[in-house]
Amino acid sequence: MTRIAIIGSGIGGLVAALLLAAAGREVVLCEAAIAPGGKLRQMVVDGVAIDAGPTVFTMRPVFEAIFAQARLNFNHEVSLAPLDCLARHYWEDGARLDLFSDTARNVAAVAAFAGAAAARGYEEFAARSQKIFQTLDTSFMQIPQPGLGGLMRRAGPGLLGISPFASLWGELGKYFKDARLRQLFARYATYCGSSPFTAPATLMLIAHAEQLGVWRIEGGMIRLAEVIATRAAALGAEFRYGAKVTEILSRNGRVSGVRLAGGEEIAADAVISNADVAALDDGLFGAAAKSAVAGMMKGAQRSLSALTWAATATITGELAHHNVFFSQDYFAEFVTLGQGSLSEDPSVYVCAPEGGGVFLLVNAAAGSTPNEEEVEKCLKQSLRKMRNCGVEMEIRSIARTGPQEFSAMFPATGGALYGRALEGWRDSFSRPGARTKLPGLYLAGGSVHPGAGLPMAAISGRIAAQCVLTGK
Repeated sequence: MTRIAIIGSGIGGLVAALLLAAAGREVVLCEAAIAPGGKLRQMVVDGVAIDAGPTVFTMRPVFEAIFAQARLNFNHEVSLAPLDCLARHYWEDGARLDLFSDTARNVAAVAAFAGAAAARGYEEFAARSQKIFQTLDTSFMQIPQPGLGGLMRRAGPGLLGISPFASLWGELGKYFKDARLRQLFARYATYCGSSPFTAPATLMLIAHAEQLGVWRIEGGMIRLAEVIATRAAALGAEFRYGAKVTEILSRNGRVSGVRLAGGEEIAADAVISNADVAALDDGLFGAAAKSAVAGMMKGAQRSLSALTWAATATITGELAHHNVFFSQDYFAEFVTLGQGSLSEDPSVYVCAPEGGGVFLLVNAAAGSTPNEEEVEKCLKQSLRKMRNCGVEMEIRSIARTGPQEFSAMFPATGGALYGRALEGWRDSFSRPGARTKLPGLYLAGGSVHPGAGLPMAAISGRIAAQCVLTGK
């Protein structure tokens, strides 16, 4: 029987374990932490479990298809609750705009917010984001290692209609003259840890992905990782927690297994690394792994990191599940981040789920090391911004995670949470695919194609498993 070793229990590694176990392969997953999830994590503050990574669930068909491939019914395994309000957006001029999964409701909301012309612009934008999503879904996102040439062949003339070479900020100007609306939809670049002023316009597809539905998971987002791990284990996959891999082994020009920190070697016919590609490129998994990814990080810039707080608090004001409080000068915010500093006027994301606990996030530069004084100042500025928008938050207990902590959790990243930053159209095609230069070694996770985020990382795990099963 073929044995596959998987490094890391992020969503990509978990999906690969599930599908390979379902296909009858012997699977050993090694995870340095004591529980599955990777960036899909919770923090417990005052006894309250708070999602401290991804906070909502999207692209449901991706997971339904993965579970079906493993002969499981996703809807029987994971309990979802739809969000009526996809996100609530605030500005310090007193404006507020809610968006929904119903396009007609959004048209009405935008019209009330900024007038009839803005509503028409939104309708055109929504149609365009749908076109981009439909063009790239099967011709790019689901393809193992697509490349620009392959995309051009598959998408054909449709590629010309998605502005693959334009910037997100520039393209949004065609639809939104109101600076606040342009800022709102430019925020999708941060889903990939990038600046909207350099990220490609194709990221408009995220708007359509959210239009297809946004849910919260009953029991917290971590339930997704727990369910996949449980089902994979039931199919025979072995999970070894507290098992840090220090080297990917090779013999006769092919992968041969992994070595753990204690010296134990696990023989394997194939290895899937769900670690950030930067960790392999930096030599953290040995010389063979470093050579296997040589050149894959060429020209790569790190994506954004984040400064986050999980807290219990008393809140006065109206919060949805997803909330964004925007900076007054978006361009200046990203200039400051590009210089490696925290913004004096950051945009603030707040997740306020039912059941208590809140999660706050502001963007930070990967590799930055803000000190306690800077962190405290940033939190005060964030709370002040919320107060100026009509939301008062009195914090009782709080736990913080910043670039330094993320860097420790995910070695060689400098705290970057999304792999390679999308600094232009080329970067979309520069992410490594599943295959490497070392036969039998494959890659999965948010740092490889098709990119960051739960659905994309899950697709990467499916692709890696497919490569193992086909031997390609």
